[in-house]
Amino acid sequence: MNPLSQSVPEQGQNQLWKYLQSMPPEAVERLSHPNPEVAQVMEQNLIGMLGGLPSEQFNVSITTSREHLGKLLASAMMNGYFLNNAYQRMNFERSLQAVESNDGDR
Repeated sequence: MNPLSQSVPEQGQNQLWKYLQSMPPEAVERLSHPNPEVAQVMEQNLIGMLGGLPSEQFNVSITTSREHLGKLLASAMMNGYFLNNAYQRMNFERSLQAVESNDGDR
């Protein structure tokens, strides 16, 4: 199921939303599942923003407005995007180092 299949009121649409809706479902699906390392860092970041009390020992509830929740979601999305790009860059740099070390062995 495409996570973007839900409609958004016309007034709430923006360029990013239109771009996401124009993406093929396969690309959206791939982007919807971050790398486990990226997901772990995102989870720690959200725990830091919301407070890290363990739910097993505390009855934690968070109350906020729709606007603030939207801002939190946008922040989490931007952080996830940044972290995913950093992860891809790290892998790219590692690949380049491996190629350079292989070229040096010749």
